[in-house]
Amino acid sequence: MTTFPAGEQTHQAVLPQQPALESVRADTPGSRDETAHGHPAAARGTGREHGRGETDGTGTPARRRHAKGAATAAQAAENESGDALTHAPEYAGGSGAGRVFVLSKDGCPLMPCHPARARELLRKGRAVVARQTPFAIRLKDRRRAESAVDGLQLRIDPGSKGTGLALTDEKKEFSGDSRVVTVRRGLFSMELQHRGDQIHLSMEQRSGYRHRRRSANCRHRAPRPNNRRAAQGWLPPSLRHRVDTTFSLAHRLCRYAPVTEIHLERTAFDTHSMSAGRRLQGVEHAQGPLAGNTTRSYLHAKWNSACAYCDAIGVPLNIDHVRPRSQGGSNRITNLVLACVPCNRAKDNHSAESFLAHRPDRLAKILGQLRSTLRDAAAMNSTQARLAEALETLGRPVHAWPGQLTMVNRAATGLSKTHTLDALSIGYLDHEGGDAIVRFPERVLVAKATGCGSYARTTPDRYGFPRLRRCRTKQHFGYVTGDLVRAIVPSGKWAGTWTGRISVRARGQHSLTTPQGPLNVSHRNLRLLQRGDGYGYSTRREAGPQASPKNS
Repeated sequence: MTTFPAGEQTHQAVLPQQPALESVRADTPGSRDETAHGHPAAARGTGREHGRGETDGTGTPARRRHAKGAATAAQAAENESGDALTHAPEYAGGSGAGRVFVLSKDGCPLMPCHPARARELLRKGRAVVARQTPFAIRLKDRRRAESAVDGLQLRIDPGSKGTGLALTDEKKEFSGDSRVVTVRRGLFSMELQHRGDQIHLSMEQRSGYRHRRRSANCRHRAPRPNNRRAAQGWLPPSLRHRVDTTFSLAHRLCRYAPVTEIHLERTAFDTHSMSAGRRLQGVEHAQGPLAGNTTRSYLHAKWNSACAYCDAIGVPLNIDHVRPRSQGGSNRITNLVLACVPCNRAKDNHSAESFLAHRPDRLAKILGQLRSTLRDAAAMNSTQARLAEALETLGRPVHAWPGQLTMVNRAATGLSKTHTLDALSIGYLDHEGGDAIVRFPERVLVAKATGCGSYARTTPDRYGFPRLRRCRTKQHFGYVTGDLVRAIVPSGKWAGTWTGRISVRARGQHSLTTPQGPLNVSHRNLRLLQRGDGYGYSTRREAGPQASPKNS
């Protein structure tokens, strides 16, 4: 988890923000400018890039009101913020500040507002902080019925390692030739980093511990028959985690933003063609390398019944994994070779690179048959249908779009290849008719899945034997591991203000992770910002466009 040093701020309930200015009409209660949303940048642009600042940034002085003219502000917005109207001939889209979630007095989601407007509402006492990350405020003087809410779209680009989520709005505008075009603006972007690999390793470790306990000391125990069937729709924990975490964040965004529809990218991966390295046609899908053969006979024909490591013939040969299973190797035919008993024992669970370091020519021959793993593609094929079913329970219409359309939209707009920009590009756009993506958030909120602790009562050693007993008390001095806190260190090497997640200790000296290393802070110098929810939050800058867009 990345944390950042932070300083003081004008409002004690808000983490530090960069100086920004709000719309000149934003102080009129009851108007559409109540959240500074839905108006051209001629009235609200300032020509300055703003950061969200939920968990980062430095202290800033009290902000002042701007005195720039509307023409200057509009020109600056066209160059930087990407909020200007698209009929300007020189406008080609750009990045802008991510929006802040706004809740009504009765807790219903309203249209997100600019960070500057959120700070203005907090400074005047008209709103309070409802959530720290992602940052959300709640108005004290307005209800949902008194507000104009247009609705947003939630676009999700699922992935095996990470998932991109983007909140967008689409508006109809007139182009220069009086055509009605659709412009899409990205208001908020979030990248979810899964921990499926970590769960998979933990499950394998637990399986090894159980196997040792049930076999090493219980030789009289009969083997358990393998007749247990999984329930319909069952997924392994490492795959179910991807569905649950994506659904959890989508449900959270629907609570803090007026989402009216969900757009999901669904792509079927042809693993057989990916394994062959070319597109297969017709009956080729049913005839793989093992068609009519067994694994052993295929390997004997491929290696001429000789050891792949020493070329020994006329001896018993075993099937060996080039990349050991303990190091993530699979049972694919490209990861299998024949090895004599001495070579198989000598290699053990070492990698082929270390075992054949003194024979580079033989190493190159063996590594030449390896193929990239298909685990990510298989994971996507297994989870996409389950994710779509889970999202339908949110009560919003779910629209599925092919990945090819996402690639076309991203290429036409000139955006880089990231999960969040892919999510922004999901859905239909008529580029020939003038539709375009005119804005993307300059900062991305990164949510890394960390889990909510462990059920283990002991900490095992490398062999699975209990090493020490874990404390069953999770809360110490009012804090739990994973809480987002602000630490104010009065003196010493670490003097200053730090913000991040903590790991609690029973003695009261909690550990806070900082970019310079772990920091031990007394519970007396901590202030709770947000309870831990199983995610570690940080921010990153969005990748810039690769080239100028093909369609303005």
